[in-house]
Amino acid sequence: MLAWLKRWLAPAPRRAVAHRRVVARYDAAQTTDENVRHWAAADALSADAAASPEIRRILRQRARYELANGGYANGMNKQKANDLIGTGPRLQILTDDEGQNERLEAEWRRWSDATRFARTLRTACRAKVRCGEALGIIANNPKLPTLAKVHLRLVECDRLTTPDLRPGQKNRVDGIDFDADGNPTRYWILDEHPGGESFGTPKATAYPAEFVVHWYDEDRPEQHRGVSEFTPSLALLANHRRFLKATIRAAETAAEIAAVLQTAQPPEIGEPAPEPLDTISLEFGSAMIAPDGYTLGQVKAEHPATTLAEYNEQIVAEEARPLLMPANIATGNSSKYNYASGRLDNQSYDLSNMIDRDDIRIVIIEPVFAAWLRETLSEMSGISPRDIDLGQYPHEWHWDTRSHVDPSKESAAQDRDLRNGSLTYPTLYAKQGRDWRTEFTKQADALGMTLEEYQQALRGLLFAKATGPGEQDDDEDEDQEELDDESTRSTEEEE
Repeated sequence: MLAWLKRWLAPAPRRAVAHRRVVARYDAAQTTDENVRHWAAADALSADAAASPEIRRILRQRARYELANGGYANGMNKQKANDLIGTGPRLQILTDDEGQNERLEAEWRRWSDATRFARTLRTACRAKVRCGEALGIIANNPKLPTLAKVHLRLVECDRLTTPDLRPGQKNRVDGIDFDADGNPTRYWILDEHPGGESFGTPKATAYPAEFVVHWYDEDRPEQHRGVSEFTPSLALLANHRRFLKATIRAAETAAEIAAVLQTAQPPEIGEPAPEPLDTISLEFGSAMIAPDGYTLGQVKAEHPATTLAEYNEQIVAEEARPLLMPANIATGNSSKYNYASGRLDNQSYDLSNMIDRDDIRIVIIEPVFAAWLRETLSEMSGISPRDIDLGQYPHEWHWDTRSHVDPSKESAAQDRDLRNGSLTYPTLYAKQGRDWRTEFTKQADALGMTLEEYQQALRGLLFAKATGPGEQDDDEDEDQEELDDESTRSTEEEE
C-alpha cells in the first residue's frame, strides 16, 4: 500500500522535448529569376578597391560634364557651397585679454580678405561635391600684406596619386602613405595636372601630412578616397537633359511640318500623286484646296509635353537628394510651399549643413588657423612659432545664419527670450559672430556712458518691460497664422 502511494505521489517524469531548428531567411538575399540581372553588378570589394583610381576618374569626368551642361545640377552645387560657407567663418577669441582678442580678430579679418578665404572654402565645397574630394596645401605667400604669410592653395584631386603604386602594398593607397596606426604621413601630389598641356608624365612631390588638407565623405569604414556626391544622380542628370531635349524636338517637329496631305486611294485612281516627301510652300493667312481624294492633316506632338513640369519636379528632387537638399532649394522655386512646410524642409537641410560645417572646421579651418595663429603671434611677440602654446587661445567660429522671414517676429521672440532668461546676450551676439563685451562697450561709448552705466540702464529696461495681463507678444499667434494660411490655401484650391 505504501509503495503504491509513493508511486502515485511521485512527480511525473519529464518528457524529452525535441528542439527544432528554425531556419529563417532574408528575401533580399535570395537569387531568383527576377532579381538575378538587377544585382548582377553587386560586389564584395573593399571601400578603396571599389573606389579605384580608374573608377574615381570616370565618375569625376562624368560629374564635371553633367554639372557643366546641366543648369539644375550646376545650381545645386553652387547653392550648396553658398548655404554651407556663406561669407565665411568669423573668428572669436575667448581669452581674458580683451585687447589681444580684438587685435587677433581684426588681423584674422584682414588675412581672410587678403587670401579670399571664404571663396577658397566655397571652391573646396564645390570640388568635394563635384569630384568627391577637396585637396589643399598649406603654403606661404610672401606677397600677402598681413603679418602671417600662410596661404591655403587648393589643387584638384586628380593630382593626388602615387606614380609607383603597386598592388598589394601595405599602408598605401593611391596618393597617400599611412603609418602602422592608420594616420596619414605623406601625400603624393603631382607637380602639374595630368590633364594639362605639358608633355610627359608629371612628377610627384611627397608633402608631409601636416601641410595637406584632404576633405571627403567617408561613406564606408577604411575608405581613404572620395567619390563624387552626385554619383547616385549621374544617370538621372543625363536622362533629365535627354528628356528636355526630346520634348523640344517633338514640339519643333510639330511646328515645322504645318500640314500633311493624306489619301486612302490607290495610286492609279484620282488625282496624280505628288512626289513622296515633297513640300508645298504655304502663304500666311491663305486657305488651301486639297486635291480630289486627299485630306489635309497636321502632325501631332505625341511626346507627353504636358507632363514635363511634373517630371521635372520629381527628377530634380531625386537628383538633389544625395546632397540632402530640399526640392524647393534645388529648383529655386517655393511657390507650392506654405511657410510652415518650407521652414520644416529647411530645418533638415540646415542640420545637414551644420554637420558639414563641423567637418570642414576640423579638416580645413583649424589646421589653417593653427598655422596662421603661430605665425601671427610670432610676428607680434618675436617668440618662435614652435614655442607658442595654442591651447592658451580658446576660440569659436560663427557662421551666417538663415534670416527669419519676418524680422519683427524674430525681434519680438528675442526680446521675450531675453526677458525670461532662456537667451543671453553672449549667445545672441555669438550667433552674429560678434563679442558682446565689445558691442556693449561700443554702444556705451556712443551714448556717452560707462560700461557699467549702460549695463544698468539695459538691465532696468529689460526687466521693466514685463508683459502685462492684457498684452500679447507679436509672435504668439504664429502657429495660428500658419494654420489660417493653410486653411485659406485649401479653400482657394477647392474654389
